[in-house]
Amino acid sequence: MTPQNRIYLASRSPRRRELLAQIGVAFDGLWFRSKERTDPEIDETPHPGECATDYVLRLAQAKAEHGERLCIQRKLAPRIVLAADTTLEVDGNIIGKPADSAEATHILRRLSGRCHRVLTGIAVCFQGKARTALNVSEVRFRPLEKSEIRRYVFSGEPMDKAGAYGIQGGAGLFIEHISGSYSGIMGLPLCETGLLLKAQGYRFD
Repeated sequence: MTPQNRIYLASRSPRRRELLAQIGVAFDGLWFRSKERTDPEIDETPHPGECATDYVLRLAQAKAEHGERLCIQRKLAPRIVLAADTTLEVDGNIIGKPADSAEATHILRRLSGRCHRVLTGIAVCFQGKARTALNVSEVRFRPLEKSEIRRYVFSGEPMDKAGAYGIQGGAGLFIEHISGSYSGIMGLPLCETGLLLKAQGYRFD
């Protein structure tokens, strides 16, 4: 059986939806029973000694495979399931989404005036076969004033984003330089995503 020319996106992220639409990929949202961070089948706690690369690839694949299991349980049409996970790495530490405004403030102060890595793992799954890819980009923040951090945190924008910022939003004012993929920093590197989908049988007609 070949996949239909429409996929399932196992993500609630509006940025990933926008990026898929940008490259003309037809998709339906595939939501888990609860938010991804709390769904019992997807534990986002890093394993002891786990590096950021292994972490994002493990989570992306787990989300895609769990999404395919839900398709079978819900008797949905068989299609490719796409999932992704994004994290930051600073000084070898994994930086995910802030739990509250205090943590968001702490993360942004840590990023101020220095470079960090943004890692996004992508996974596609179809008929039990999973493929993964990784995108790594480097971002440099200019030194941030306390008042800037306070205003940005107060806006609420950092709260659902890895590293407490979105490059496509207000934090664009903070970024001096990027090396890598803009879409990867947003949460879905389009080059790697397109190649994975084609390898899994998707046709960009």
